This record gives sequence, structure tokens and C-alpha cells, in this order.
Amino acid sequence: MNAITIVVGSICILLIVYRLYGTFMAAKVLKLNDSKPTPAQKLEDGRDYVPTNKWVVFGHHFAAIAAAGPLVGPILAAQFGYLPGLIWLLVGAVIGGAVHDMVVLFASMRRDGKSLSEVAKEELGPVAGFCTGLAMLFIITITMAGLSLVVLGALERNPWGTFAVGITIPIAMGVGLYHKKTGNLKLATIVGFALIMAAIIFGPNIQGTWLGDLLTLEKSTLALILPIYAFFAAALPVWLLLAPRDYLSTFMKIGVFAALIIGVFIVNPDVQFPAFTEFLNGGGPVIAGPVWPFISITIACGAISGFHAFVGSGTTPKMINRWSDVKGVAFGAMLVECLVAIMALIAAVSLQPGDYFAINSSPEKFAALGMETVHLDELSKEVGMDLEGRTGGAVTLAVGMTYIFAAVPLFEKLASYFYQFVILFEAVFILTAIDSGTRVARYLIQDFFGDFIKPLKRMDSIGANIVASALACFVWGYLLFSGDISSVWALFGVSNQLMASIGLIVGATVVLKIAEKRWYMLTCLIPLAYLFVTVLTAGYWMVKNVYLNAANPGYNVLNGVLSIIMLILGIVIMITSIMKWIKLWKIPQHILVKNSEKEVA
Repeated sequence: MNAITIVVGSICILLIVYRLYGTFMAAKVLKLNDSKPTPAQKLEDGRDYVPTNKWVVFGHHFAAIAAAGPLVGPILAAQFGYLPGLIWLLVGAVIGGAVHDMVVLFASMRRDGKSLSEVAKEELGPVAGFCTGLAMLFIITITMAGLSLVVLGALERNPWGTFAVGITIPIAMGVGLYHKKTGNLKLATIVGFALIMAAIIFGPNIQGTWLGDLLTLEKSTLALILPIYAFFAAALPVWLLLAPRDYLSTFMKIGVFAALIIGVFIVNPDVQFPAFTEFLNGGGPVIAGPVWPFISITIACGAISGFHAFVGSGTTPKMINRWSDVKGVAFGAMLVECLVAIMALIAAVSLQPGDYFAINSSPEKFAALGMETVHLDELSKEVGMDLEGRTGGAVTLAVGMTYIFAAVPLFEKLASYFYQFVILFEAVFILTAIDSGTRVARYLIQDFFGDFIKPLKRMDSIGANIVASALACFVWGYLLFSGDISSVWALFGVSNQLMASIGLIVGATVVLKIAEKRWYMLTCLIPLAYLFVTVLTAGYWMVKNVYLNAANPGYNVLNGVLSIIMLILGIVIMITSIMKWIKLWKIPQHILVKNSEKEVA
């Protein structure tokens, strides 16, 4: 098996799905109608509700949803072989992820851009709404802290990376101001992107200078800076910082993976991994559990992700200018993210298995495998650092991509540059999700606690926005600074897919209310049935075998309690939803559709 076969086949599948299934969802299931005003048009306020060019919205949405998941998840899942991950990415994204993202965005826009918890309250009732809001607050806090932990590792004592990432902030603000004043998106894009590339190229020159020394930061310092930055990203008008920064970052994200696709076609690396490894039934050094349910938990964002529900019911629905843009922004961005995850998987399985496991396992675990490294010493020398035992997936992706790029003629001597660039690229990839995630956390806090503290509910209040933004940053910033979430990724995986299940529950309810044919509801129910069973199985396995198992290195009572609470919330929401569906099913469909139109009129 070679990489070109996988890339060409995957691109063809995704293009066909977008053209056929995406159009079916837009025209038949959701009945998108551009004659109706969007929330951005009805409630335009210049801060959160801002009608925005569809390509800028796509850039913001893609940058926000594509965080560490499509990069790290497929790398870790390569432990099972290349085929399980590839199958789940394609099937999960087509049947689950793209549908999930589209129906959540539509459901939020249908309710004037409200958060998923508010939508759940209005569609399913107060019990489901309360449980959804509580679950979302848990999950977004864990997510922000977990993503930030990855960034700390990438930027710690890395002045080049800190400079290149930091300089994107004033560049993005300049682009936002210029576009707001002139409306000239093309020139703003060209200049902004050119400045970011110049900053990346110039970055190595600051090392050893006073500026380099100033930007050589420890984790503890970065753990204070990140929440402060996120506060401003959440509190400032969306057009000034968040949207232009995410938009420009998307060019970098898509550009790097487009270059990787070109590199794969030039080099055509062989897939060194077998289709299935010996760890299908569990016991692997990277992921302890069996291939099911953990293939669907480990690979989250590249196939289906609950984090997307935060963005799809947070910032994006307040920016969409036309209803027809929903297909490209939601369905399209999910399929592009799937391709990103497939390329990350290829980068991992292009390495020799011995080299892969040496990077992703502790030296003790790797020694127990009885494997030998092949190119690891050579790779370590080329990138200028010891690669053994650098677990977590981020380094493996950087090494795999560097291996492919450096095999291109004329690039043989640039391995260390490519490695550092990919590390930087990963940091920017994740930071854009932190931007949007913190803003979404602000919305959630205002929605959830605004029911008890009325002034906090006012989205047009600068004071309420500042208080909610500060509270959101303080909570996940505390977890980040204290470092108490030691096994955050396993916890994030289960909670993230539980959130996706909740998104599909809400989507199924909306489809049942508005669709001309009731069987259209299956577009949400089929992925929901698989995902919900998977989440419950994985959550139970983690609680029993890891979090509440004192003999396991991952023993963590807090994580165990959080997992149990979230699983109970998910079960309550599911039971409440089934009761609601039974009630709605008794109403003739034409009356149900008519009533639903009156609800949102």
C-alpha cells in the first residue's frame, strides 16, 4: 500500500459526498432558504452579530474546529494499524461529523444564534436544557485547559515559536480594521498572509538577541499569558481579532496540508504499518484499550466532534450572512478537517513501526515491545533533538511530515527547519481553537448563569461580557496553571464524543419538526445510535480500569467523578429526548412543520 492511493481515494470520496449528501441535507432535510434573514442580519450589533463574507466565516469556522484532534488523534490511533483509523475517519466524517456540524449550526441559527444549551431547552424542555448547559460547561473547561497544555509544550523556551504566534495578534487586528474600513478583503488577505509568512521566516533570527531572551518563556509564565490573551479574544468585537486571526490562520493550516499532499505525490511514501496490528484487542503502549470503542474516542475531531457544537452554536451562527452558506461552512469544513486528519495518519504510518513506538512510548514500554528502531537515530540527528519517548502525538506528526518534506528534492538539508515549522504550525492550529472556545465559554456562562443573575444574560452589555469572559478564562486558566488534569486527553475524548451525541439529539429533534418526511430523522439517529453506545462503553471502561483503579498509573478520582457525572447527564438527556420524540411523533407531520415555523417566526 502506498500513500497516493489513500489520498486520491479519500479526496474522491469526500468530494462526491459534499456534492451529493451535502446538497441533500441542505435542500431536502434542512430546506435552507436565502429569502429569510439570518441572525447576523436581524440582530447585527457590530460585536457578536456581524454579517460576514462566507469565505471569512469558513476560515474562522475551520480554524476554530480544527484544533489538536485531527492532528494528534490519528497519530495515536495508528497504534491499531492504518486501516481502522482510515475507515473511522471516512465513515465517521461522512455519516456523523458533517451531518452533526450542519444540523447544530442550523438549529442554533433557527433560534437566533443561541447556544446549544438554550436550543436544547427550547426544543427538548427545561430538564434537557439544564443538563446540556451543565455538560457543556464541564466539557468546554476541560477542552480549553487540555488544548492549552499542548501549546505550553510547543512554546516553552521556544522564542521563535512564541514570536511567530504572538505577532499574528497585531497582524490580525490590522487586517480586521482595514477590512472593516474599506471592505477590501483581497488586499487585506494578501498583506496579512505575507506578514505572517515573513514573521515565520524571520523568527530564527531573534534567537540569541534581547528579544529572543525576552520571549524565552517557561511554562508557568505561558500559563498566565494564554488566559489573558484569551480574555481579550473573547471580549473584543469578533471582527477585530478573532475572525481575522482565524481566517488568516486557515490559510496556513490548509496551505501546510496542501503542501503535504503535494509532497506525498512527489515522494509517494510507502505505508510502513500493517492494516491491523497486534494491539486490536488492547494492551498497546499508546492506547491501553481495545480498537473499539477507543478508535472512535481517540480520533475525535477528524471524524465527529462535540467541540464543533460549541463553535456551531457559538460564534459561527452569529456571522453567517446567507442560509445557503451553512452547507459550505459546516458540512464543507468538516470534510476538509477529515482530509487533514487523513494526512496526519499518513504522516504517522509512513514511519517505521519501531520508530513510531519509540517516539510514542516511554523507554520502559518500548523495551518491553521487543522492537528495534530503524531510522530514529538518523531522524534525531537531522532535526537536532532526541526524539525517543516524546509521547503525545505532536512530535510524531512533526517527524512524519518532516520525513516526507525532506525527501523532496532540494529540501534534503532543511529537516530541522521543517520540524520547527511544523511544531509552530501545530501551536497556531490549536491556539485558534482556544480563541473561539473561550468566546463560546463566555456565551455559555451568560446563558447558563444568566437565568439566575439576570444582568449577566445581556449580550449587549459590555460589563456582562467582560465578567463572563474573565470568569471563563479564570476557570480553565486555573486548571492550566495548576496542572491538575494529568490525563486530560482520555477525559476529553469521552466528554467530547458525549457532546457530539447531544448535538445529534438536538439535531434529530429539529429535523423531526421541520422535515417533510419523517425518515429524514435517520440522518441524525444512525450516527447517534453508534456514538452514544460507544461513549457509554468507553466511559465505563475508563472509569473502571483507569480513573478509579488505584493500580493504574492514570488513577485520578477527579477525572472518574467528572466522567460519571457527564455520563449520567448524557443518559438523562437521551431519556428526556426519547420522551419528547414519542410526543412529537403523535402529531401529524404537516401540523408539526406548521407549528415549528410559528415557533421561530
